[in-house]
Amino acid sequence: MEQRRLGRTGHSSSVVAFGTAGIGGVDQETADLAIQLILDRGVNHFDVAPRYGEAEVRLQPWMSCIRDRIFLGCKTAQRTRDAATAELHRSLERLGIDRLDLYQLHAVGKLHELDECTATGGALEALVEARESGIARWLGITGHTHDAPRTHLEALRRFDFDTVMFPLNFILWSDAQYRRDAEALLEYCRRKDVGVHIIKTVAKDPWGGRPRTQATWYEPFTDQATIDQAVAFVLSQPVATLVSVGDVTVLPKVLSAAERFRPLDAAAQAALVATADRYHSPFVGSWA
Repeated sequence: MEQRRLGRTGHSSSVVAFGTAGIGGVDQETADLAIQLILDRGVNHFDVAPRYGEAEVRLQPWMSCIRDRIFLGCKTAQRTRDAATAELHRSLERLGIDRLDLYQLHAVGKLHELDECTATGGALEALVEARESGIARWLGITGHTHDAPRTHLEALRRFDFDTVMFPLNFILWSDAQYRRDAEALLEYCRRKDVGVHIIKTVAKDPWGGRPRTQATWYEPFTDQATIDQAVAFVLSQPVATLVSVGDVTVLPKVLSAAERFRPLDAAAQAALVATADRYHSPFVGSWA
């Protein structure tokens, strides 16, 4: 699998990072199979968070043998320094480790959430303290909503984060405002050497009131052909890595798509984006 430099971290990350939300709701045996698959396919970048059910616990048995082989990012959704510090140490305990490569503010998609994190006594102080103490080497920010690119650009103006993580897919790209915001953020990251992670690569639609057939917060594409196109579209942008889908049954298809990836030229990208009106944006309605 191709690897790309994750900005100033200097890490050569596989173009798919393991989004461990997919193992947070399964038993250890199922998680073990997914982790082994990830490793066998060349993934060297893992992303975990306390919000991902039992994902930290599922990873713990593997840490003693793979910790030095992977880039490990974790997150906190807490908004105060004290709560974030407590959550950091709980994550370390559950993972059975004493350090992280990357620690991130989790789900900061809107400006008021950024204000909370960057206020005096806010969670950002916990991240800075973690870096100063050697627990985390790099610091980042993540967000899920359609406001995330705009909010992250403001976050980078307030603090020199090393990485960002935000949604991008060909459906979102069809929204003119979202595209402008994403392009502005990507250009800033290029100039400042900020590593870019992408989420929701294969998102198709919010579930709404429909039964959920996959263990994801959104309805994903599940046919291999569309997943191939969705992955190729994202990896044709100036990004380092995309976080894998949060369902272990769709995971192999995302890995296969990344292994087959060839850059899409401008015409192919435009043609794919032109199909977006068949779908609803994954970031409207209840997700906004």
